[in-house]
Amino acid sequence: MYDYYSMGYDNVMTHRIGIYPGTFDPITKGHLHIIERASKLVDKLIIGVAENPGKNPLFNLDERMGMVQTDIDNMHNKYCPMEVVSFKNLLVDFARDHKASAMFRGLRASSDFEYEFQMTGMNFRLAPDIETIFLMSSDKWQFVSSSFIKEISKLGGNISEFVTPNVLEQLKQKNT
Repeated sequence: MYDYYSMGYDNVMTHRIGIYPGTFDPITKGHLHIIERASKLVDKLIIGVAENPGKNPLFNLDERMGMVQTDIDNMHNKYCPMEVVSFKNLLVDFARDHKASAMFRGLRASSDFEYEFQMTGMNFRLAPDIETIFLMSSDKWQFVSSSFIKEISKLGGNISEFVTPNVLEQLKQKNT
C-alpha cells in the first residue's frame, strides 16, 4: 500500500513520525482501531510497548511485542509504515529518540481524561515540540480495557469480540 521510496522519503527527514504508546497487556481491538486511525495522520507510526513492570503485566515484554506485531501485520487498513518498539524510559525521551513530532493517546471515557490531561500538561512542559493528539474511542470500544479482557478471560468468559484470534489464543494458554 505504501513505499517510502516512491513517496520521496529516501532523502527527506521531514516526514511526520507518530508514537502510540501503551502496555498492551494484551492488545485489544480498541487499540487496533486507534492505531488504524493514527496511521492516517502520520507518515510513520511507532507502536511503543512499555516495559512497565509496575503494572504487573500478565504477559512479558516479548510476548506483548509479539502479539502487537502479529496484529499489526494482520491489519487490513494501514495508511503508513508501522514499527513495534519496546521502551522503558520517559515517554517524551522515547519520542525524541525516534524523532516523533506527535504522541497519540486513546480516550475511552471521561475517567481517562483527567489522567491524560495531567500527563499531557507535564509532557508539554518537558517537550513542547511534541504534540499530544487524543483520539476518542468509537462507541463500540469505549468500555474495552486490557484489564477487563484479562479478568473476563480468567473467569472463562467469551472475549472473542474484543481481541484478535492471536490474542485469544495467547490468553487461553495463560489461563490453562
